[in-house]
Formats: sequence, structure tokens, C-alpha cells
Amino acid sequence: MVGQTLRTQVCIIGGGPAGMFLSHVLAASGIDSIVVERQTKAHVLGRIRAGVLEHGTVALLREYGLAERMDREGMVKKGTRIVWHEKDDHFIDTVRWTGKPMMNWGQTQITEDLYAARERDGGVVICEAENVRLHDIAGAPSVTFDLAPGPHTVSCDFIVGCDGFHGPSRGYVPSDLQRNYERVYPFGWLGIMVERPPLPDITYAYHPDGFALASRRNERLSRYYIQVPVTDRVEDWSDDRFWDALMQKFPEPMAAKIETGPSVEKSIAPLRSFVSEPMAWGKLFLAGDAAHIVPPTGAKGLNLAFSDTFYLSRALIAHYGEGDDHYLDTYSDTALRRVWAVESLSWRLTRLLHAFPNEDPFDQQLRQAEYDLLLRSEDVQRALAYEYVGLPFEA
Repeated sequence: MVGQTLRTQVCIIGGGPAGMFLSHVLAASGIDSIVVERQTKAHVLGRIRAGVLEHGTVALLREYGLAERMDREGMVKKGTRIVWHEKDDHFIDTVRWTGKPMMNWGQTQITEDLYAARERDGGVVICEAENVRLHDIAGAPSVTFDLAPGPHTVSCDFIVGCDGFHGPSRGYVPSDLQRNYERVYPFGWLGIMVERPPLPDITYAYHPDGFALASRRNERLSRYYIQVPVTDRVEDWSDDRFWDALMQKFPEPMAAKIETGPSVEKSIAPLRSFVSEPMAWGKLFLAGDAAHIVPPTGAKGLNLAFSDTFYLSRALIAHYGEGDDHYLDTYSDTALRRVWAVESLSWRLTRLLHAFPNEDPFDQQLRQAEYDLLLRSEDVQRALAYEYVGLPFEA
């Protein structure tokens, strides 16, 4: 591929799960696409990511033939447990209140299955594309990039930016039209991976000294997190220090069931809430982290990317199949309604479960009151389960 000019209907920038899923769904309706990815395929597939999937995301994967391994190896998730310092715990019981389970299935595995499906179906995925640039977005769009040994061009009808928070696509929305909303949190999550069996339930823990989380990757691989100051470094935390801090945040009977061991991976993830509006301009459409970020509390980031691709694939299918541009014209507004609802839930869970530096006793009492209301009110429990299991795409 030396200095080639390629032609497709939809050029998708970003080969993560949002871009690859969109390409897969479009292909099922006979719509051509090319995926342009900056990293190597090995790098993309090597990224270790969690995956708590909403009921709607699970349904999408099944609808498009991507659920065989998930249904065989994933773990059905009926909810998430919250434990609280010196108070009763609470189980967010999605099956009881909504009749819908979720699924514990890793983003890494979803991405592997998507790449396998696109290769099987002859999809075009170009990796190691450098210096990606977008052109004539309001007219006859194209994407250029460098791929050894020379430049390449993809001409297309539409461009979809699925290239993450740091990708180039969002920067092509005119600055005088773009509105960015952001909240950066004064703490991060220090996570440790350990080759030990996980606890039965994914569990959030609130302690006056900060948040903790017990999660899972599979039956023999656990992931644990604690809240740390944003200024901390991984090097500041030995395994022993981590385990000591984690254990004090869980009730003693639960802490006794946590199997410790040497870490096989350790990292700190900063927390941010971010939304960029609009999610469309001209013939450019943004999806996933290119348009919005949620803190990991609630595990909504991947699910929000899938809802974006649902709305966008529906719009493109209507455009090419029926000549109807209603869904294209309303994509940004439709997606943003769900984005802001999910941002709200993620913020409320983050505020509820974390100790914020320099907060006063009034803030602490509000947090306690909110949790007490959750414990005693079935209406509040039902409302939280409704949001947690995943808002309906058509709401």
C-alpha cells in the first residue's frame, strides 16, 4: 500500500470496541467501511480492560453474532454489592427490580472477538496509521494518514471518530460551536491484578478513608482498587501497602475472604467526567470516549460507547437503505440525552462512595443520609437498579 487512495462509504477512526462494533454492524447491512487505527493490532488486543456489560449491550452482542464466547465463558451478573463502614450493606439487585441481568465479560475479550469477526468477513482494518488528518468535513470528506512507506487517503461519505479522548477527531469540530464540560477528580483508582479467585460479588466499599472495589477478570484472576490521591505514583505503593489499605476498607468477614498475592499488574487510573457537544458536525460523527468520559464508578464507559454505535448505525442504515436522514440529523441530540443521564449516575455513585479531600461535616452527613435512604426505601433501590442495569436505548 504505497500512496494509495481508497474509497469507502464510512471511514471509522479508531480500532477499539466502538469503532470495530460499528464496522461490524454496518457490514451486516451491506455498508462498506474502513477502520483506521493508530496502534498495532497487538497493542490494541493487549490492552487489559474490565467489562461489566449492561443488559442492552449484551443484547446487541447477541443480535450481531458476537456473544458465543461471552455466553460460554462470561459470568451472569445479577447486581453489585455495596458495603459501608459501620452500616448494613446493600445489593443493587437488577434482577429483582428490573428482571434483567447484566454480564461480567471483559472489554479485552470483546475486542478480540470483533477483530476475529472483521477478519472473517473481509473487513478492512488499517493499523499503525500515523498523523491522521480529516479534510472537507462539510463537503466531500476524506481522511489522510501516513503508513510506511508513504501517505494514504481514504475518501468517504462520512467520518466517524471513535478515537478516544486523545484522538484527533474531536478537534475538527469548529471551536466556536464546540462546548466542553469537564470535572477532574482529586483522586484516582490504584488497581492491582492478582492471580487469585475473586469474591462472589463485585463489591463497592465506602470507608471514611476512601473508596475500594473488589472486581474480577475470571475465576482465577481478581482485580482490586483503592482510592488514592491524584498525586500518588505506582512506585509509592508496594503490594504489602496496597493490601493493608484495601483490607481496612472492607468489613472484617469479607476482608478475611480476600485472597492476597503478588501483583501481576498495577496501575493508577485518574478519574474524569467529560462531555463534548455537539457529537456531530457536517459529515463527522463522534462516538465513545472521543465525545465523553465517565468515571469508572458504575462501569458505564464501554456501555455508553455501545449505545452511541447503536444510534449511529441506525442512522447510517436508514440513510443508505431508505434515503432517510432523520436519525443522522438527530444523532447528537439523541446520544447526548443518554450521555448526560449516564454522566449523572456515574457522578452520583462517585460522590456517594468516595471520600473527597477537604469536604466538611455537612458533605459527610449528606452522604450518610443518601445511603441510609437507599437502605430503607424500595423505591430508591428500584430507581438505582433501573439506571444501573442500563437505560433503554429508546427512552
